[in-house]
Amino acid sequence: MIFEHEIPHGTRLYFGKAAKVKRKIENIASDILCENGFEEIVTPVFSYHQHLSIADQKELVKVNDAKNNSLTLRADSTIDVVRIIEKRLGANTEHKKWFYIQPIFRYPTEEHYQVGVEFMGEKKLSSVLNIAVNILAKLELIPLIQISNMRIPQILSEMFEGLALEDFRHLNIEKFLNLKVDWLTKLVYLQHVEQLDELLEIAPSEIQEELLKMKDVSHEMACGNIVLAPLYYAEMLYYKELFFRIIDKNEVYAKGGRYENNEVSSVGFAIYTDTVCETLTK
Repeated sequence: MIFEHEIPHGTRLYFGKAAKVKRKIENIASDILCENGFEEIVTPVFSYHQHLSIADQKELVKVNDAKNNSLTLRADSTIDVVRIIEKRLGANTEHKKWFYIQPIFRYPTEEHYQVGVEFMGEKKLSSVLNIAVNILAKLELIPLIQISNMRIPQILSEMFEGLALEDFRHLNIEKFLNLKVDWLTKLVYLQHVEQLDELLEIAPSEIQEELLKMKDVSHEMACGNIVLAPLYYAEMLYYKELFFRIIDKNEVYAKGGRYENNEVSSVGFAIYTDTVCETLTK
């Protein structure tokens, strides 16, 4: 029996203090992004293209349009924003810096509010990472920045027989150490930028190249609260190289990275409004 006051599990209800905090987060983010030259876009809740950004199709909430074409509720904003700007608005705007404040939906009834940013045609990850940090700092949050490069697990899985991407998803540290490769052992324990130079002297060239990208991002950051996580791997359909998470204990406040669409590199991130709001209202 479903009572009149019940709401579906996984959906969001904001009122009173929580609603005020949520609006504060969105207003601060909007002000900072506008000051940095970003323009706002609001995309449709329904989409034909969400399968291009969601790895697990079971997470999509599916419906049909009037002509019985399959579509889904918006489960991710990045691909839709990029496609709409390039294909639909391309002739009317040359603007490359966009942000959106809107929810996403996952099967069966999950609802998540986000502040998202896409800087199209930009390769420098720090250009958006510093903005994400500034937004959180304005909210008096000083979390940890974790920088990764998902090309490193991909290269290692090709380099060593017996290593699979699944080992990196579950951080199977013992399996890496059992290979007894000096540079790989140092890679396992790599956390701080100061440790990079010693590793760069002994790592294979293809690993060196990817580590240098992580080093460059670290040096371009305005804050020093940074750790490196070269073996972190999350299955993403568009973030395939440099990637970051902004975390505090077990909470993830934001994620972002560099991605390609039609051979054009772009950078972006999403701040998880619900998580930030929960922290600020505790």
